[in-house]
Amino acid sequence: MLIDVTDLADPRLSDFVGLRDAQLRRREERFIAEGLTIIERAFAAGCRPRALLVQPRWLPGLAPLLEAWPRVPVYVASEGFIEQVSGFHVHRGALGSFDRPAEAGWDDVLAGRRLIVCEDTVDHANLGAIVRVAAGLGWDAVLLSPGAADPLYRRAIKASMGASLELPWRRLEGDHELERLRAAGFRLVATTLSDRSVDLADYRAGDRVALLLGTEGSGLSEGWTARADDHVRIEMTDKVDSLNVAAAAAIFAYALR
Repeated sequence: MLIDVTDLADPRLSDFVGLRDAQLRRREERFIAEGLTIIERAFAAGCRPRALLVQPRWLPGLAPLLEAWPRVPVYVASEGFIEQVSGFHVHRGALGSFDRPAEAGWDDVLAGRRLIVCEDTVDHANLGAIVRVAAGLGWDAVLLSPGAADPLYRRAIKASMGASLELPWRRLEGDHELERLRAAGFRLVATTLSDRSVDLADYRAGDRVALLLGTEGSGLSEGWTARADDHVRIEMTDKVDSLNVAAAAAIFAYALR
């Protein structure tokens, strides 16, 4: 259902108004997919569409999806108008609003063999990149501490290239739920420079691994580090003091897969 829009105050565009992350945190019933590729992946993941806001040039590419969902409103507008509504530069010229899917259940998470667990990873782009790494390297799910970023924020979905719409993920209720992983047979592997840590090249992973990644800057907390069964590090030169958490995640996930 194509609808031309030119009025910034049009109430039908409420899903797309002011999409900067601080405002989006208060709208948890839905998520925003940015760009044709991410919109297509949201549909493919079975997410239920609420509305689309696109430039006319993207309509031919959306035609197969619109035929399958003829009642979904598709608001058509200029690039400048879309940027005024959303509050940021939509360089791909297409936005989709979708109902937010439920988190993965514990049964699905614990059925896997390789999990990434993020403690307070707060940057949306970093979290999205970690999810993309997990999906690309065959890891089974991503778990998040209560203070970690949301993998369904617009920037996180974009950085994951839509992987956060398909890879199972779940938010922990608290640190105590790490024990649920251990009870299910997972070995908790902390990425840390502690005195106990061993070189990744010398580490032999067990059958079930839960890789613990820390927040940007300070890394894993003392509490999570103490709960871990093993401590593992990446040997580096002294040219830098650390790697970006997403870059480190890629190295660990490749070596331990």
